[in-house]
Amino acid sequence: MSKKLTVIPEKCSGCKTCEMVCAIKHFGVTNPKKSAVRVLITYPHPVVRMPIVCSQCKKAPCEDACPVGALSRNDGVVHLDEDVCISCYRCIEACPFGAVFAHDDCTFPIKCDMCDGSPECVKHCPKSALLLLPEYSLGSANRLNNVLSYTQMKEIAYSDAGEEKTIRYAEIGKEEL
Repeated sequence: MSKKLTVIPEKCSGCKTCEMVCAIKHFGVTNPKKSAVRVLITYPHPVVRMPIVCSQCKKAPCEDACPVGALSRNDGVVHLDEDVCISCYRCIEACPFGAVFAHDDCTFPIKCDMCDGSPECVKHCPKSALLLLPEYSLGSANRLNNVLSYTQMKEIAYSDAGEEKTIRYAEIGKEEL
């Protein structure tokens, strides 16, 4: 069963612990710029804290962009073969999520390798904003949120054959008979 690194941005506090443990695991340094996960923080309004992680795409643009085949899939994870890589950084440009990184001290691109199936960032995230979930469960949270959002709605506007219509929901305790 294939698993994916999943982000729940609402839970992220912006502590950047994930960045530190990744850099320590892979480079032995406490330098968050050498991490394969980066926490993007925007402010003042709206304040968003969003860990940027590799999606391990099934049809990986980074893999397709590599002119020498240094990126290949093994057990659902796109790995970088440093013996083959020529450091052209086309993989960085190709990633639609901005989840492949470069650092001046590093000869090769920095890309998540899922820590051999047990990501350190997931283990050490104090808010559980990073999770390792089975692929089949992806989207479950979105589906549940969509259903729950309807419970808060009082009306829905829609168009039927060019005619604008509205469905009104009764408020609990104020139903009309």
